[in-house]
Amino acid sequence: MKKILVIAVLIMLSSQFFAQAQQGGRNRTRPAAAPLAPPLPSREVSGIVKDESGQTIIGALVTLKSKTDTLRTSTNDDGVFILRDVKQATFIITYSSIGSETITKKYLNSDITPKIILDPIILKSKTNELSEVKINGTPSITYKTDTIEYKASDYHVRENSTLDELLKKMEGFEVGSDGSLTHQGQTITKAKLNGKEYAGGDVAQAIQNLPADIIEKVQVVDDYGDQAARTGIKDGDPQKILNVTTRDDRSVGTTGRLTAQAGNDDRYNAQLFVQRINANQQLGVIGNLRNSITGVASTGVQGGATNGGGGGAGVGGNARGGSPGTSQTGSPSFNYRDQWSKKVQVNSSYAYSFTNNNSTSKSYGTTNTSLGTGAFNDQSINQNNRNSHTVHFQMDVDLDSANFLQITPNYSYSNSTQARTSIADNTNNYTTGFEHVVSTGSSSSATPSTSYGLTAFYLHVFKKPHRNFSIQVSANHSNSQSNGGSDKDYKYYALSPPDSLLKDSAINTLTFRTNKNTTYQATVTYVEPLSLISQIEFSGNIRQSNNNSKAIQDSVLANGQLKDLTAYDNIFNYTTTQSRATLNYRYNGTKVNLTLGATAIPYNLNGTKVDENVGQNVSTSRSYFRVVPAFRFAYIWSRTERFQITYSGNNSDPSFAEIQPFTDRSDPKNIKIGNPDLRPGFSNSINASYNDYIANSKFNISFNANYTSVDNSITTNTVQLRVPLTVNPTDPSKNTFQNINETNYINLSGAHSIVGRYNISKQLDDRRYNFALNGNVTYSYTPAMSNNVLYHLTDWRFDERFGPRINPTDNIEFNPYVGYDLDRSFTTSLNAKPTYYRTIQLAVDGKMYFLQTFQVNYSAHKIFVSGIANSTNPLVINAGFQKEFLKKKNLVFTFDIYDLLHQNNFIQQTVTATSVTNTVSNSLSRYFMFGMRLNLQKWSGRPMRNGRAMQRRGDGSFIYN
Repeated sequence: MKKILVIAVLIMLSSQFFAQAQQGGRNRTRPAAAPLAPPLPSREVSGIVKDESGQTIIGALVTLKSKTDTLRTSTNDDGVFILRDVKQATFIITYSSIGSETITKKYLNSDITPKIILDPIILKSKTNELSEVKINGTPSITYKTDTIEYKASDYHVRENSTLDELLKKMEGFEVGSDGSLTHQGQTITKAKLNGKEYAGGDVAQAIQNLPADIIEKVQVVDDYGDQAARTGIKDGDPQKILNVTTRDDRSVGTTGRLTAQAGNDDRYNAQLFVQRINANQQLGVIGNLRNSITGVASTGVQGGATNGGGGGAGVGGNARGGSPGTSQTGSPSFNYRDQWSKKVQVNSSYAYSFTNNNSTSKSYGTTNTSLGTGAFNDQSINQNNRNSHTVHFQMDVDLDSANFLQITPNYSYSNSTQARTSIADNTNNYTTGFEHVVSTGSSSSATPSTSYGLTAFYLHVFKKPHRNFSIQVSANHSNSQSNGGSDKDYKYYALSPPDSLLKDSAINTLTFRTNKNTTYQATVTYVEPLSLISQIEFSGNIRQSNNNSKAIQDSVLANGQLKDLTAYDNIFNYTTTQSRATLNYRYNGTKVNLTLGATAIPYNLNGTKVDENVGQNVSTSRSYFRVVPAFRFAYIWSRTERFQITYSGNNSDPSFAEIQPFTDRSDPKNIKIGNPDLRPGFSNSINASYNDYIANSKFNISFNANYTSVDNSITTNTVQLRVPLTVNPTDPSKNTFQNINETNYINLSGAHSIVGRYNISKQLDDRRYNFALNGNVTYSYTPAMSNNVLYHLTDWRFDERFGPRINPTDNIEFNPYVGYDLDRSFTTSLNAKPTYYRTIQLAVDGKMYFLQTFQVNYSAHKIFVSGIANSTNPLVINAGFQKEFLKKKNLVFTFDIYDLLHQNNFIQQTVTATSVTNTVSNSLSRYFMFGMRLNLQKWSGRPMRNGRAMQRRGDGSFIYN
């Protein structure tokens, strides 16, 4: 009964409470529910299309349909598609590609999301086409319009190897011992990691430090600059750059490498590399410090001939001359990259470097002019010290889906000092008489230089696909000085009696030089699409360069006092303004890429110079206008085969010094006469290339040919003047003469050159046997003038190399090499003789691992030189021993000895139209080094965001959603 009463009371109380709450609710305003956001009128839809192996598909057709939309586009070189101005959030997309099955998917999305990123789409290959095309997996090499891409996992290197060892396995790459890198005969100028400049772009720092096992792809890119990459408008000649992308599972973690070595004659080498990676975030420190003997390459073989810009070093060597000396270098650097937010990314680096060189150089050779022949023998002792600071910073800001801003300030400072003592012995047998001059003396200079600037780039992408507008502006300033002195003694000798002294004279001068330059530049581009695969491109550029230069000379008298040499001062300022207006039509199909257009180039130069001969300012002004055609064509049969041909035309403007309308006598032995009627040179260049990689056979073939001709090339006509030299004032019959060089600037047409390069590679047995044949053939024709007589120089060069790489087991590497380099030049100059320079190189290097943790490495190079008197045929043998420690074999102790037979001496020959110069090499090349190397790595998986694996662009950068 009590329970029933309690329940009844509770019911009555709750009813009363409920009634009061209702009454109170009638008297109070109920809070309004939050209003729903209105649907957006349009949105952006993007995604990526891949094949079954995970490789992106280029040119896949993407069709979006909804109640109000019918939009089509195709995937770009990264397999990415973007559809803008999509009015409905619910739609159906159909994906199709040649050789793949078509997929149709329906998507339901929030109608308030402005940017929809779809999950990756995987297109499966059609079964009926698989029976016709039998390719074992994804091709190791893929050829795109401006990119050659290598799949790193297909190339096997040992644990703890660096990127340079991986590149040596890849077709077309040649890696120098100094960290230089060429691809199919062309130099790689810059390095990137995951799409952004790495370590200031230093190629050697990148390939010698980045671990090979973190690399997913290696790309060689024709880079036209950031503006071209964003807008698609390509102008000018590209740089060859290296971009490496990290593996997904090696994109979060830390890697480090420490090397320390010491050897005889105070040699040492220390290197530190630490890199932290987390998706787009990178933080790294690289440093090295070494002391070595100058002129010695670690591989030990040098040689080559240089003719008018051709030639080069032999196998793995460097063609630098020089005799006993030391070189101390150091270069700590820091790199930082981070994704500060979805919209902001920064990339920066700082590098400090110093070099202290102490060397002795020797060279000898012959000269020839229409007046006769000459001989020279030069020796010098040089002390060169240099230090520099370089700062790079770049900020990328995605203001929204349609607007992008990039800001790039830069700063650099360098200071170098030089001290040189020399002796030069010159004998000239001219038709005007005999001359024998010996000059001895010293010179020194200090050259500080500072430069800084700012570049800003803005891009707007319109709703209509492919339509965009951009503007880039920059301002840069540089200020350099060179203050130094020269104290030389000249002795003139008679022909008969031999070596009898005729006259002794001395010249002691101080020179103070200052050069200032401020350059402003602006570029505007606009792209108007005609269809999904064709467009009209416009770009306009204006560049103004303001220059101020001053060179003041003083003579140091015998009592130490200074005397102004006003007549030899050189003071001038000038401004150049060049504009470029380009209009192109571009067709960008799945297989065919075509660009046709023209560039109009107006140019103006004006300035003033102080003519100390008359004590007045002299004005100079030049203007010209030229139209340059533009043509690019590429045909892509497949991802592994392509053909490209490009035409470009470039102006070569005369310098202000070359068009000065008066005589410059600042160097009394080398007078320069300006030519106000000098015309700008113009070069026509045609470049063609063909690449084909047959994946099933692992066979790659690449050809490249370049033809260049120059109209109105700017060159010189040097006239030897016979100037009386007073020997005995009281007996004029004993007086003789000296030769003064008078340089006249002229235009000559007809210069042309043809260069053909090839690379043929075949790999067998899962790449354990690699065969590579590569080389080039060069022909050049160069007109020249001397003593008002026109002549020409022709040069032929054949440089062929065959270098197998043989790895029958994981423990044996055996790499033989054969090289043949023939250089011949002919000239119609009077008294000149043809030159003949040939080198045959036989080499082998390799490694052998035994007892799991021991390694022996070796290299032997034999070079046969023909065409140079007193040349040697050195045999250079190097050997080394390594022992690995720890569980991961990442601690290594090393011992290396170089040039066991002490034969690493050579003569480098340089041939020009008027001279042949032979430079004698260093002979102190036998030495040893012992040390240790420690490799450390720790990785924590793939980059994730919002619980999902992050997507990547084709250059390796990660997409932050």
